[in-house]
Amino acid sequence: MTQQLPQVPPTEANEPELAEVRNFRDVGGLPTTDGRAVRPGRLFRSGHLAHATETDAAFLASLGLHTVFDFRNEADRKVEGADVELPGVRNVNIPLNDPADGKEFWKLVRDGDIAQLREILGDGKAATRMSDSYRKMVVERTSEHSRILHSMAEESVPALMHCAAGKDRAGLSIAITLLAVGVEREAIEADYVKSNDPHRRYKVRRSSTAADAMSPEVMELLSPLFDARVEYLRAALETIEATWGSVETYLTEGLKLAPETRERLRESLLTEA
Repeated sequence: MTQQLPQVPPTEANEPELAEVRNFRDVGGLPTTDGRAVRPGRLFRSGHLAHATETDAAFLASLGLHTVFDFRNEADRKVEGADVELPGVRNVNIPLNDPADGKEFWKLVRDGDIAQLREILGDGKAATRMSDSYRKMVVERTSEHSRILHSMAEESVPALMHCAAGKDRAGLSIAITLLAVGVEREAIEADYVKSNDPHRRYKVRRSSTAADAMSPEVMELLSPLFDARVEYLRAALETIEATWGSVETYLTEGLKLAPETRERLRESLLTEA
């Protein structure tokens, strides 16, 4: 089902198309339910920084970042490399999935032939897998998300959050952060699907050398894995409500966020009331 999402007002912050850092953006400008907005220059998101050029790194260094949160696991970092070092910026690695989770599955995604891809991805299996992974992250990674938000409340802003493509692990963590400070749900969804913009999308690379390795059918089969579909984010939000009863209970009991911690997050990330 195709659904029209609300348009979020563009931020005034510069949003360059970096050469080797995908999916970078400032989430400043997103509106809250109480009439405030996320302050530009406080919270950024992107894909990994491992291949950043000197020009990319210089731009990132100019943002005044305190912390870069890297949500990749050991396997990701082995394939892509460690992030470039940014002067004076703290890099915190908080893996948001098990390094062995789906190892054989992703090997088939990279190397499998078209028959194997049809078997593991066809008939809606790929999209179902993605929605399930979001549900799993919500339920199984409460301690990690709690750590992220407590760190943000204490000292870590301005911050940049990233994973590999900057759409799933980073996308969900950004969404949870925005929920914690009261950003409107529709605005969160609209920002999330920006990861589908052509200049932001993760570049699909396959190891297979078969003639049909990147054929239209293969790309269609792979597409759900590399899309930021609003149904994935909604699966996470529905799981929050099904498991904890409400977003508020999830934040207070699931993530152990005290009222004063929420207030510090708002003070750090939002415009003045």
